[in-house]
Amino acid sequence: MAVLVTLQIEGDPARIEQALTSDPERLKAVADRAKGKGALHHAFYANADGSGALVVDEWESAEAFQQFFGESQEIGAMMGEAGVTEQPTPVFWRELDTPDKF
Repeated sequence: MAVLVTLQIEGDPARIEQALTSDPERLKAVADRAKGKGALHHAFYANADGSGALVVDEWESAEAFQQFFGESQEIGAMMGEAGVTEQPTPVFWRELDTPDKF
């Protein structure tokens, strides 16, 4: 069963966005590798007060995400370029089967 993975990143969302988009080919290569390792969906969101960003991913399993994240050194480099000083901790979520889902 797929899992939702969130990572909260402290830092300026504009700087994070600029660092991530400065080399589109590098970012695309990371995304393609993630897809090959089990990533189903991926997006960044800026918070309303401008103090951080949230990564929201869906992966085939928590283990697949952890393996990918652990072996992807360029992610740390990109976060450093964005001014992020603390490595985000992933939080894993499983979907509940509720009748109000749409």
